[in-house]
Amino acid sequence: MNPVKVTTIGDQLSKKQITKKQNPIKYMKQNIMLYVFLLPAVLSVFIFNYIPMYGVIIAFKDFSPVRGIMASDWVGLAHFANFMKSPNFYQIFTNTVKLSAYELLFGFPIPIILALMLNQIRRVGIKKNIQLVIYAPHFISVVVIGGMLFMFLSPAGPLNALLTIFLGQPISFMSDPDYFRTIFVTSGIWQSAGFASIIYVAALSNADPQLHDAATIDGASLLQRIWHIDVQVLKPVMAVLFILAVGGIMAVGFEKAYLLQTARNLPASEIIETYVYKRGLQAADWSFGAAVGLFLSVINLMLLITVNQVVKKLKGESLF
Repeated sequence: MNPVKVTTIGDQLSKKQITKKQNPIKYMKQNIMLYVFLLPAVLSVFIFNYIPMYGVIIAFKDFSPVRGIMASDWVGLAHFANFMKSPNFYQIFTNTVKLSAYELLFGFPIPIILALMLNQIRRVGIKKNIQLVIYAPHFISVVVIGGMLFMFLSPAGPLNALLTIFLGQPISFMSDPDYFRTIFVTSGIWQSAGFASIIYVAALSNADPQLHDAATIDGASLLQRIWHIDVQVLKPVMAVLFILAVGGIMAVGFEKAYLLQTARNLPASEIIETYVYKRGLQAADWSFGAAVGLFLSVINLMLLITVNQVVKKLKGESLF
């Protein structure tokens, strides 16, 4: 008597996966409409992200707009060497790393904390109103943010009017390099933390309410339930977003850094991106600007790959 062969759902899924791997063309034909919908996004990325990479070659040339990219003289790594040998390289590089590190250190946990706090609000109306308030700063222009900071922190601003009562004299916040990093990081957290918490709030919706009910019956406190249930749900999302944050750690944000610069706070506010703008565009040194921009991109790529592998080994989560 032949044994009865039982086919489980898992076996059926595995067979389908094998079929897809063996017949990719057939699978694409069956789902042609999905690829048609995907085509505009692919074309957009190819046109605006990949085709311009051709211009990166000017980082290795003494580019002249009159002669063109191909006819310009080849100089190799000369622009990279000039940047690293420049007298203000250490200061600019240090400012960039410090601002990025402070933003990651203080800015990354805030959206997670906000999401955990919002998740504890049971009244939908109150929760939506709070979300509206904390999401709103994200939609304010960076230029407006810069103007607000100069207005509130100026020697004649409202904050200094209050400090003068206690200290007897105003503080030049926007002119003192010692205050620049604090102003830059805190204003960035205020503007982006609320909007960044959206993805964590969405992830928390996957938490099983029965786990909270069971933990409450077992006598777990609120903090214990948050740590052992909510935080565990957020861990995969946290890992992916942390990898992305570290991968872009050298991209501080040119707009706000440039807007908040003054002649007196340059020792702390001059970062690589503002330096590239001044040297590459304002001084028309195109090749040098391209070389420094490529230098930043290579560092970000190396950090992305390294952190991705580390997180993959420690937590099992990764981008690729």
